[in-house]
Amino acid sequence: MTAALTPPADVPARRDTTPAATAPARRRPHRPSRWRRLPVLVALVLAAVVFLAPFAWLVAASLRPREYVFTTGFLPVPFQPENYRTAWQAVPLLTWLFNSVTVGVAAALAVTLSSAWVAFGFAYFRFPGRDLLFGLVLATMMLPFAVTMIPTYLVWSHLRLVDTQVPLWAGNLFGSAFYIFLLRQFLLSVPREYFEAARVDGAGYPQLFWRIAFPLIRPALLVAFVFEFKASWTDLVKPLIYLRREELYTLPRGLKVVLDRFGYGGEQQWEVVLAGSVIATIPMIILFFLAQRHFVEGIVTSGRKG
Repeated sequence: MTAALTPPADVPARRDTTPAATAPARRRPHRPSRWRRLPVLVALVLAAVVFLAPFAWLVAASLRPREYVFTTGFLPVPFQPENYRTAWQAVPLLTWLFNSVTVGVAAALAVTLSSAWVAFGFAYFRFPGRDLLFGLVLATMMLPFAVTMIPTYLVWSHLRLVDTQVPLWAGNLFGSAFYIFLLRQFLLSVPREYFEAARVDGAGYPQLFWRIAFPLIRPALLVAFVFEFKASWTDLVKPLIYLRREELYTLPRGLKVVLDRFGYGGEQQWEVVLAGSVIATIPMIILFFLAQRHFVEGIVTSGRKG
């Protein structure tokens, strides 16, 4: 009889070295149950209702007759959509809307690009006194608008630009301390090796900004653009100071005319005032929904990297 062949005792057993055998067991990500997420969803719904209630009442009141404007409830009963036609025919809302879009885009582009340039300088270059100079830039945020209002008006008056739309946006060409801080903190999170490699390849400083820094900080730039566009869209003080002719008015300045003519001390046609307010609010809502994904991403990324 032949003896059965058995491996030597000192030879270890062969192990399976395939990737499937050597890979550690993956754990499924822990997801909270639906019941645990229910309180959060309920809280978000309640918060949304609280924030949307004033706008819902505004829309409902703008669709009611004059004697029912200030009644309680969120339903436009009785229903009178002619209020919007009256508001549209009574004042040049289309012209004011176009002026607001023009001024808002110019102001947002000016402050976003200029602040990005300054932020890139503070983030990339290293020179004596950089931190002190950056602190002085941030200190300008402590100055209230009332302190610089008269000197700024005198400058634009000397340049003979009063009663034009230039003062509403041209001041943003010098940047904003808040956006400089926001974009600088974002740029500091970009690895410096990217810029050094581009410098070795012969890229200049403008190329470093436009080809490397600009694409990487695009979400933060979008946040700055939307913030400034909203600030310009709702600004009433500057149009009151610099604009005289009605064809140059922006929407906030035009709504002041509507309020004076149809509201306080006027004809008491509050349904027309509310209809104009809805027309002025809708473009900002549309802008937010169009840029919602990029806008929220920019805020989250800036907060995490800043």
